[in-house]
Amino acid sequence: MNRQAQSSAVEKFRALHESGCFVLPNPWDVGTALYLQHIGFEALATTSAGFAFSRGKPDGRVALDEMLAHIGEVVAATPLPVNADFLNGFADEPENVSTNVKLCIATGVAGLSIEDNSGNSAAPLYEKNLAVDRIRAARKAIDASGVPVVLTGRCEAWLVGKPDPFRVALDRLVAYAEAGADCLYAPGVKKPGEIADIVKAVAPKPVNVLVSGFNRELSLSQLADLGVRRISVGSGLAAVAWDAFIRAARSIATTGQFDDAFANAVPFAEINEIFLKRS
Repeated sequence: MNRQAQSSAVEKFRALHESGCFVLPNPWDVGTALYLQHIGFEALATTSAGFAFSRGKPDGRVALDEMLAHIGEVVAATPLPVNADFLNGFADEPENVSTNVKLCIATGVAGLSIEDNSGNSAAPLYEKNLAVDRIRAARKAIDASGVPVVLTGRCEAWLVGKPDPFRVALDRLVAYAEAGADCLYAPGVKKPGEIADIVKAVAPKPVNVLVSGFNRELSLSQLADLGVRRISVGSGLAAVAWDAFIRAARSIATTGQFDDAFANAVPFAEINEIFLKRS
């Protein structure tokens, strides 16, 4: 993606955060990205877990170069704004986060997220001051690039099992907002009252909420009423695809029959037609 196209995508992405509430679905490859564009979504986000699973790896075990190549491939496939799930920036120290954020910006993304999951089971969240410095370093890298991509600050308190995750996340998200994050995100929150409190605490900056199996009862209209501006689904769509694949494969392996396994398969022509239009 050239600089002009990236600037246009960034402008569109920022506008989506200014009012209302939109869904930011997470494809894990070019095909799923193109299909989401085909059915009318206005922006996309990568999923580290969905991509890792497609490569036969656990989440968090994809190398930086491999992840950058994947992000760039998705960006190049569609004119839609793309937000990169950039994990912890593939670094611990702020200066290295800054270096890697510059590489991520160069893929053509319209936004990226930096999380505070350290990957260390003994201390699964970076110490707060270090976590804030990491967000600040990402902000400086973005500002220095001249491309105002949307920086999302993520607190992983729920996902790493911290005691009282709401209080931890609320405190950190406020600090990340003050350090320069444009959007705030605490994957795992599901109680409407806690979501509303996070929205209020970081206002007027927008909040992203993850909706997946654990809180699938939440709706777009309900989250919009709570003041949420952005909804992502993380690895949710990838998990649905894996569920269908696993069910069909197990059915064939255990029964030797194919009728149930392929009963709900999407017709070949329906999928092929979408990609024919692109060729």
